[in-house]
Amino acid sequence: MRWPVWRVAVAERSMEPALMPGDWLLAWRGIGSRHHPAGDRSTDPGRRVRVRPGQLVVARHPHLPGMLLVKRAAWLEGGGWWLTSDNPGVGGVDSFRLGPVPADLIEGRVLMRYWPPWR
Repeated sequence: MRWPVWRVAVAERSMEPALMPGDWLLAWRGIGSRHHPAGDRSTDPGRRVRVRPGQLVVARHPHLPGMLLVKRAAWLEGGGWWLTSDNPGVGGVDSFRLGPVPADLIEGRVLMRYWPPWR
């Protein structure tokens, strides 16, 4: 059984100052959400996570399915989300490099940062 709430660690600086490396997040992936083993998108038994512009999301990298991205959903275009970094100066991977990320690669919506508690 897969839980609808998921723990995700931030590993890079592309979302500073909102998120820092070492931050831990809770993300909502939905009830009955799909799970794609790395690269296998042949089945989609669940429904997509609802996303609105401005929300932080966890997405699979379109070319490296084992890699997760934490980005801000900017807008929806042609079936894909334009995902942006809050700190593009550090060279993070976002839609300015990848183009729109297909909606089925959005794995979850960030609910909150829970660690560290002092920020």
